[in-house]
Order: sequence, then C-alpha cells, then structure tokens
Amino acid sequence: MTLMAVKIFSPQDFPAYLPKLNSLYDDLFAGGKGFRSKLVQIVSRPLKLSPETETLLCQTIEFIHNASLLHDDLIDRSQLRRGKPAAWTKYTPEYAVLAGDYLLARVMVNLSGHGNIKLVQYTSEIISDLLEGEWLQDSVVGDFFISVPQLDRIHNLKTASLFKWCLKAPFIALENYDKELHVILDEMGTLLGQLFQRSDDLLDYDIRNDEGKAILGDLKSGYLNSFGAFVASDMSRPEIDKMVKSKDLNDFYTIFDTDVVSGREIFLYKVNQFDAINVDKIKLYHHYVQQLQLKLGALKIDESSTQQLITILNSLTDLLYFRKKSS
Repeated sequence: MTLMAVKIFSPQDFPAYLPKLNSLYDDLFAGGKGFRSKLVQIVSRPLKLSPETETLLCQTIEFIHNASLLHDDLIDRSQLRRGKPAAWTKYTPEYAVLAGDYLLARVMVNLSGHGNIKLVQYTSEIISDLLEGEWLQDSVVGDFFISVPQLDRIHNLKTASLFKWCLKAPFIALENYDKELHVILDEMGTLLGQLFQRSDDLLDYDIRNDEGKAILGDLKSGYLNSFGAFVASDMSRPEIDKMVKSKDLNDFYTIFDTDVVSGREIFLYKVNQFDAINVDKIKLYHHYVQQLQLKLGALKIDESSTQQLITILNSLTDLLYFRKKSS
C-alpha cells in the first residue's frame, strides 16, 4: 500500500499575512513522523474515499495532534520538541497557545466545509476528550500513589482518543454508522492508545529507548507514569520517597538492591512483568482485529484490500509497543 506525503500547509489555513505563525508551524511540523495521518490513509484506502476526503482527514488529525503538542509542551515546560526548541520557548508562551488554538479552529472550519455533521460532532468530542485528559494529567502531578487503572483513564482521553479517531473517522466520512463496527474500532483504538502510551512511559526508564528520550524525565517532573505506577504499587512509603529522589537510573536501581540479587536485575524482572501484562492487551487487540475482518467481509469491502488492511493493523502492536521498525 503506497501512502502519500500529506501536504499539511495550505494558504487557506495559514495566511501569508501571519508570517510569525507560518514560521512557528514550519518548525512544528518539520521532523514529525506523521504516524496518525498514515493510519488514516491505511484505513481509508479499502473504503475508496475520494482523495480530497482522505487528505482532509489526514490534515485534521495532524492539526489536532500538533495543537496538543503545542499546549502539552507549555504545560509541561518541555524545552525541546523533535530535537528543536519547543514553540513556547522560541515564540513565547502566548504565541504557542494561540497557534494551538488556531489549529483547532481550522479543524472545525475545514470539516464544516465537508458537510458531514456527524464527523464534525465526533471530532469535537475527541478534542474535548483530549483537553479533559490534559487537565486530569496536570492534576495528578505530584501524586506518587496513583494507580495504573487511574492513569489508563487519563490516557484513554489524552492518547487513545486520537487513535480511535484515526480508525473511525474514515467510516464516518463514508457515512457508515454500523454500531457493532464502531464498537470494535473503539476497542481497537483504546488498546492501541494504551499500548503506545505504556511503551512511551518505558522510554523514560531507558527501555527500548532508541529515540533518545530524557531518562527519568517524567519522574523528575513530578509525574508518575504507568510503568512507575506499576513498580510503585508494591513499594513501601520509604521506597517511594527514595524513588522520587532518584537522580539517575543507577540511583533508581538501588531501591531494589538485595544481598542476593542486584537492583538492576530486579528492575528488568519488573519490566518483563509489565511487558507480560501488555502482551495480554496485544492479544485482545488482535482479537478485535479478527472481529473487524469478519465485519468488513459482511460489509462487502474488497477482499484483497481488506486483507492488506488487516495485515497492517496486526503489525501495529510491534511498532507501537515493542518499537520494532517496519522492514
């Protein structure tokens, strides 16, 4: 399946009389992987959406995702984004907020022109979920006793909502509102979002960290991510206090030290436990992919295109959780 390079910029979206805004977006969109727009294309192709509709959906998800990055970096006071200074540090916090808001406004303008009110409504709900998730995440900073299920609630709103949109929006654009189909897509999107977020949280502890993410960055920011919460769930209060004060990974490992086994060995054992829990989620995801395949057959979607779609969807867990590069 050949995927097109989505042209994010358009004169009608980013007018020439706002040069500073254009410069900010040049920086923002440069270097992004565009994974979510590619996922939209993957789902759209078997449905034979028009090129105009497919492009609109791809731009929509990229606008929403990048707006969330602008706001997220400012809230977290992150200095870098994709290896470059974050927008709020280069263009001021005020410009970063306005730029994010502008992207979300353009989403609604562009979708309204498509004329599918259900697509506009669903996209509005997703943006609302995204903002609610950001609000909840900010509210738990400093809470080192939060549980993984509590974090899942946040991640379902903040991360999984966009994955669900990528899977569902092409069908909504096609005006296919089959309830059973959308339940399957909801479950798939939720699981993909959770797996992606949990994998991203492992990067913080230098597990499969090929992207060079800062080590213990979440912990040092006062945020206990999903792996941290998993590890802390059977810790004593003094151990949690020690974990929070960890200066680096070697310092972190000492929390688990015993006379017989090194702290690093116990740490890696806990990583394996965490992986095993998520492998169960991967199995559940693949179950829903099978259900989707049956559903697409019943909807008389082209068999060859369907098989290609299912193969790609099945490969996403290796990409998103285990960070395996596609061959």
